[in-house]
Amino acid sequence: MDFEYKQKTNAERAKVEDLFDYEGCKVGRGTYGHVYKGKRKNRLNTDGREYALKQIEGTGISMSACREIALLRELKHPNVISLQKVFLSHTDRKVWLLFDYAEHDLWHIIKFHRSAKANKKQIDVPKNMVKSLLFQILDGIHYLHANWVLHRDLKPANILVMGEGEERGRVKIADMGFARLFNSPLKPLADLDPVVVTFWYRAPELLLGARHYTKAIDIWAIGCIFAELLTYEPIFHCRQEDIKTSNPYHHDQLDRIFNVMGFPQDKDWEDIRKMPEHGTLTKDFKRSNYVNCNLVKYMEKHKVKPDSKQFHLLQKLLTMDPTKRITSELAMKDPYFLEDPLPSQDVFEGKNIPYPKREFLTDDDDDKADTGASKAGGADQSSGHNQPPAKRVRVMPPSTAQNWYPYKNQHIHNVQAQQALQFSSSNIQTSTSSTYTSRF
Repeated sequence: MDFEYKQKTNAERAKVEDLFDYEGCKVGRGTYGHVYKGKRKNRLNTDGREYALKQIEGTGISMSACREIALLRELKHPNVISLQKVFLSHTDRKVWLLFDYAEHDLWHIIKFHRSAKANKKQIDVPKNMVKSLLFQILDGIHYLHANWVLHRDLKPANILVMGEGEERGRVKIADMGFARLFNSPLKPLADLDPVVVTFWYRAPELLLGARHYTKAIDIWAIGCIFAELLTYEPIFHCRQEDIKTSNPYHHDQLDRIFNVMGFPQDKDWEDIRKMPEHGTLTKDFKRSNYVNCNLVKYMEKHKVKPDSKQFHLLQKLLTMDPTKRITSELAMKDPYFLEDPLPSQDVFEGKNIPYPKREFLTDDDDDKADTGASKAGGADQSSGHNQPPAKRVRVMPPSTAQNWYPYKNQHIHNVQAQQALQFSSSNIQTSTSSTYTSRF
């Protein structure tokens, strides 16, 4: 490359440090890198808007980050985190991603309520808050699924909630580092990524080694999140840590699921015998040990009545057989969302937000920080750095569920206008080495 041209383009390239104030404002730290809360510098800060600046760990760009960037540049929906810009620093070979800043996430919100419950402290939140959170999560996931995208890492820490501002109380699905297209993969997804989804939220078909899993894995994870919102406890909490291995089978996690749901009957899940790990399952587990276990008993302990509409929807989300599990489109039309109080686009619905703002981390906090709890603006959880980059996405508008919205005073044509898609015309080019060459 011509040296003078390289100098010229380097001088013209926008630099994060020239545009944003973020020093000392770290709000997240994990294997993916660092996340900072930033504001545009004084002369550019006309609206006081806050952003999340995510610095990718290491030099160059990982394949998971490449997938995340490729997808987010194409996807546009009110309930999916918005990637504003990508910054490339050629001097230190760093990549920065600029996102909307979300002040809250479900991990912190649930933790706050769990602590309040333990201390018998009442929290003043809208009666429809859980319903509003769930509906917006389903809305965002339906959009992804309608565009042939599996998220594959849904959990409370990856569900962001906007604080005060234009999008107050809006849910944003974040962390697309594990997301994959599933319409026509070159190989079964299980061959590309044998282990996906944080294991408390991992569907039983994944734990049993399914090679051809579907969007039903995201629905199971949403069911786990819904149960956690209702009880403030992870429904399938497993004491043993996740095993970092290519084998998806996890005995203790399956045991926890069976202790809550009961052992699946053959008539309820006919294809269970076809699961690669079915032999291991029959060797390790006895059906008789779980005869008294069912979801009704578990939720009754947490004062959720089995005849309630919320319980019926939870059952549909946590159906063991993935082929019988409800879809996001049908879930959005469930009677639960038709009964009062209706879901709101502002999950706080005008009430004061009781949750504390994110705390800034110091370098000393890095080693202590819970990476699952301190993410903002999405995070890269993927370990598949050697996987091929994501294919370019042709985004299609969501289908039938977008014609039905139970939001208060909300007409569908307004929602569709909000969801009008902006198509990107540029391509992402990556090298196969640890360095990168990109055009954004």
